[in-house]
Amino acid sequence: MPAHSSTPSGPVPSSTATSPPRWLPWLIAAVPVVPFFYLVAFAALGSLRRLPLVARWILFYFAASQIVAALFTPNPLLSLGFAGIRTLEILAMIAAGVYLQDSRHLRPLLWGEVVIFLTAWGYSLYTQGVAGIMARLSHPYYYTVSLGLLAVIALWLIMFWRGGAIWWRVAAGLLAIATLLAAGSRGPTLALVVGSMAALLLAGERGMRRWVLIPLGVVAAAIFAVSTLKLKITPILRLLDDQASGRNFVWDDAYAAWQTSPIGGVGAYQGGPYLTYLFKGGCQLNPILTANQIQCPEWLSSFSGMWLIAHNAWLQWLMETGVIGLSGLLLVYGYGLWAAAKSRDPLLIAVLFGYTAMNFVDVVVAVPSPHFAELWWVVLGISVWRSTQVVKING
Repeated sequence: MPAHSSTPSGPVPSSTATSPPRWLPWLIAAVPVVPFFYLVAFAALGSLRRLPLVARWILFYFAASQIVAALFTPNPLLSLGFAGIRTLEILAMIAAGVYLQDSRHLRPLLWGEVVIFLTAWGYSLYTQGVAGIMARLSHPYYYTVSLGLLAVIALWLIMFWRGGAIWWRVAAGLLAIATLLAAGSRGPTLALVVGSMAALLLAGERGMRRWVLIPLGVVAAAIFAVSTLKLKITPILRLLDDQASGRNFVWDDAYAAWQTSPIGGVGAYQGGPYLTYLFKGGCQLNPILTANQIQCPEWLSSFSGMWLIAHNAWLQWLMETGVIGLSGLLLVYGYGLWAAAKSRDPLLIAVLFGYTAMNFVDVVVAVPSPHFAELWWVVLGISVWRSTQVVKING
């Protein structure tokens, strides 16, 4: 379906939205399958000039806080390089959101995510059979938790896609729900509940209630049935587990790492060796690849700590960038949440608030990622743009 179809969401007139080139929806649809396609966003950096002065100052403070924090790390030169690259990518994604201007242009992501879901089910059945599905769904290059988050994003796209035909909504929705349940990840489930309820409360659109409550009801019914009937479906039973899965040890390590360099942190992508609970396992690839006897190459071993995370976004940023860098993140983050609420766009609200809930038990806004973290910053950019248009109209 074309990215520009149906009525616009929220109070901003459709005349304010751009008409992107015809190839752009195809590119967006391909991003989940070929993640590096999102690097095209760097071409949109100039779009930041469209933002009002207040927004540009907030982004400037965020970028400056990341760079200044790097100067107070144990390895300033390396930290400057990493902080510069990460900050530039974040700004590029925000700029891409400003360029798109409307959440409707994100809809083609759904089709790429459907391809990922089908690949995950096919891969799991081919490599491990039904037993693999009953354990936890897997994918060659998406982690299981990432699959769960993609399923949640797909559900939000389906819920808030006005004018979509019922047949593909039901088919894609059932596939997304099945993928979420088979992934057995509590963080994405938390994101689904919080993000959907935030959209319901803050967007205030008539007729939206049924689309929000149906997926939540189906997921709740599946969990209730498995629990009541005592079915041994491990992924769904994991959703009822209240254990921290070792996160408390990781949080302790992250906090201790921050204490070694409280002003600027230990440096972007350099916290891995401090997370001793995770780092002691050595270099590991995707768990599914490891299970299939695909080992970590020797040349990659020295970088193995770069993708270890503190399983809490605020602790992650505090550990890596100290109080200086965290202050910049909190400012731009809070501004994004305010902008999403101001826009009254249900998709923007669901993504920004749902990710926020998940960030307390995971890190889903740190780039680079297989596209889901980048999506959060793109949505922030759209939210900021739309909120400024609402202010203009109300003014």
